[in-house]
Amino acid sequence: MTEQTRWHLKVSNEADRQVRSFLAERGYKKGDLSRFVEEAVCWRVLDRTTEDFRDRFSDLDDEEIDRLSEEAVRFARLARR
Repeated sequence: MTEQTRWHLKVSNEADRQVRSFLAERGYKKGDLSRFVEEAVCWRVLDRTTEDFRDRFSDLDDEEIDRLSEEAVRFARLARR
């Protein structure tokens, strides 16, 4: 089991009702709210990171971005070995 950190969050009553209804309709259990929030946070961080990347490299054409992406993937795969 990975280490966990406790968060104390405040959300509007409406947001609370919406997320709990959403989870209940899909058969989620009591402890699933934490997993749902963690997944949502990870997706949002990825979304923002992608948006920042696009903004920083907006002056490049699609082919150059593809080339740089492929190069980065190759580098990451080599580093894992």
